[in-house]
This record gives sequence, structure tokens and C-alpha cells, in this order.
Amino acid sequence: MKVWFTEEWLDGFVIAVQIKSVVYTQRTKYQELAIFDTVEFGRMLTLDNVIQTTEKYEYLYHESLAHVPLFSHENPEHVLIIGGGDGGTLREAMRHPEIKQATMVDIDGEVIEASKKYLPLWNTGFSDPRATVLIEDGLKFVATTDEKFDVVLVDSTDPEGPGEALFMPEFYASIAKILKPGGMLCAQTESPISTPGMVRDIYQRIAKVFPVAKLYTAPVPSYPGGWWSFTCGSFGRDPEKPLRKPADSWNLKFYSPEIHDRVFVLNPKLKRDVGIMD
Repeated sequence: MKVWFTEEWLDGFVIAVQIKSVVYTQRTKYQELAIFDTVEFGRMLTLDNVIQTTEKYEYLYHESLAHVPLFSHENPEHVLIIGGGDGGTLREAMRHPEIKQATMVDIDGEVIEASKKYLPLWNTGFSDPRATVLIEDGLKFVATTDEKFDVVLVDSTDPEGPGEALFMPEFYASIAKILKPGGMLCAQTESPISTPGMVRDIYQRIAKVFPVAKLYTAPVPSYPGGWWSFTCGSFGRDPEKPLRKPADSWNLKFYSPEIHDRVFVLNPKLKRDVGIMD
């Protein structure tokens, strides 16, 4: 007997993933958390019946979100990660020797604990002595902290439920206030294939706050449409050109300086959908 996890991507269109076993389930204070072992994707984490990360493809998302802004910034010593409870973005950030302190803020501590226990390929960053993990509302933290950061990475869920506030103009304005001179924001900004209108709205909100705003994309087959977008907002350098490159010992699977250049190449339809002018 085959057992399937199904996620509704669009009205009338679902993705189904065959599961081998249920590893863990928990109704947290904020959402329904589940971890499965699957036939095709390996281990998979879902929240409220939406795929968040998979063993097979997590590197595409996490390397894209973390390394593009971190290699674009001149000296990212202090980094803030909002969300990212699965640990993948923190793992990638901790590869950068320039980072002296990384603060990760996630509202749902039960997701973090489950990730530490059940996602061994993702969770290595939690044990790094440079990392501080706070179980707090990221929106409130950004609005009230006295700390200043070089780079802020927003690794949020979709703009629904607890993640909705992390896509609002007020949130991006609050981030701008806690960035150091030349600071940079980078956020996941949804699917350019399935939700181009949402990508447009988020990009334009960031572009109203930051003098430099650049959209880039990467393939993530386990997400709606198989293609994902990220947006950088900068008070300093243009994020399109990296200043450094990863060490061979990092053994990255997707990111490279050559990929960095190419992820910013957008097709004409996406440019029109988002309102980006040449």
C-alpha cells in the first residue's frame, strides 16, 4: 500500500509525495509540524501541510539565500537570521569565517528542537559557538532590538499564519533601521512561476525601503512551480557581484561565483511581472 503526502499548490493543482514513514508530528503553539521519510525527497519537513524543506533539495534554497548576500557584503561580521527554524540557513552562514556573531530568531522553538533531533544534515550550525538562537517573535525583535547588523536574512514561511507579518512594509522598514552603514537584507520572496503577483508586491515593498533592490532566482523542485525567488535590499554594494568565493573544503552543491552572476539573469516575462525596468 502506498501512502502519499499531498500539498495543494494552486486551486485544482496538488503535489503528492510518497512517504515511507512518519518520523515526527506535533501541534505546536503556532502550526502543525510534521517530519516524514519519503521515497523521492528523503527526509522532509512540513508546516501546516506545506513542504518547507527536503533532504534532496534543501541545499538549493539554503545556499542561494545565504551565500549571495554574504559574499556580496564587504565584511559581514554580524548577521541576523529571522526564521529558519530548520537550521539550513544558519548552517550555510556559519561557513563564512568573517562572521563573528550570528543571531537567529524564530518564533517556534518546537520546530528548532525537532530540527536538532531529526534533521542531522541541516542542524550543524546550532552548535557553532558564534551562533545565538532566540525563541522570539522576529517582528518584535527587529522592532525593539538595540543591536546593529551587517546582513539580515529572512528565512520565513509563506505569507500566511505566523509568517505573514514578515512580508509587510513595516517589517522591511524596521530591518532598515537595524542595519549598519552599507548593510544588506535578503529575503525569500516566493514563486515567480506560481505566484508572480506576490513576488511583485514583495519586491516593490523592499525597493521602496532600499536604494538598491535586486531580485534573483534559483531552482527548488519541491516548491510551487519548481523555481523560487529571493530579493536583496542594500544600503551599500550591488549584490550582483561577489567579493569572495567559497573554499573548496565547503563542498557546496549549488553556489559558486559563476552561479552568483547567473542567478540575477531574469527572463523578460518575470521582469514585466515584477515591474523591473532595464
